[in-house]
Amino acid sequence: MTKSAVHGLAAVGNPPLAGDGPSDAAERLHLRRAQLEAPGRDLRHEPVLAAMERIPRHSFLPTQLRPLAYADRPLPIGFGQTISQPYLVAFMTSALDPEPGHRILEVGTGSGYQAAILSCLVREIYSIEIVEPLALRAREILSQLGCRNVQIKIGDGYQGWPEAAPFDAIIVTCAPDHLPKPLAGQLKEGGRMILPIGPAGEQTLRLVKKINGQIQIKTCLPVRFVPMTGEAQNLSPANKPNL
Repeated sequence: MTKSAVHGLAAVGNPPLAGDGPSDAAERLHLRRAQLEAPGRDLRHEPVLAAMERIPRHSFLPTQLRPLAYADRPLPIGFGQTISQPYLVAFMTSALDPEPGHRILEVGTGSGYQAAILSCLVREIYSIEIVEPLALRAREILSQLGCRNVQIKIGDGYQGWPEAAPFDAIIVTCAPDHLPKPLAGQLKEGGRMILPIGPAGEQTLRLVKKINGQIQIKTCLPVRFVPMTGEAQNLSPANKPNL
């Protein structure tokens, strides 16, 4: 196990929750081996895979959906939002190339699952959620899990978290129709941002890098995320930055 993995696993309470039993651990191991490490998926970031095996996804789901927790699919969490497909969580996290000393901004806390994965890997996570009940519920679950390096703010993620910037990496788990300029501005030199961009049915996952102050964008794969809400939807086409 790498130094990053040891750092990460130590950041999470042990055991995660009283309801996490041997069968849950076995299902996470099966998810890792049968889905995340399946041929053609090319997920090889060991600390990320270890975090995916460690964090109990079922803890972030409504009780009636917990039997589906370790299926490789998104699931509804209420308020028109979803918990992302495990493969996408692992892919996006790996694309950030997280290191133990990193500070990461997450836009779209949702269930809190992505923040929990990140909490195993980096020093600090700043997570923003616009839906207050989701933010409060995620904060409670993360506290129960012992994820003490996650801060959650209720607000408009389009604006980022300027008072805590700059960030080593930014992950956006909802889809704007353009790259938000405030987020690009809060990314450190050499930093990475991963986000879906586009309208429903036409979204692609983009990996953004800041090199010598310039934004470089690589298209990764087609995806389907809930749309970003808030100020991002209030800009006229003429005022939307073309980055």
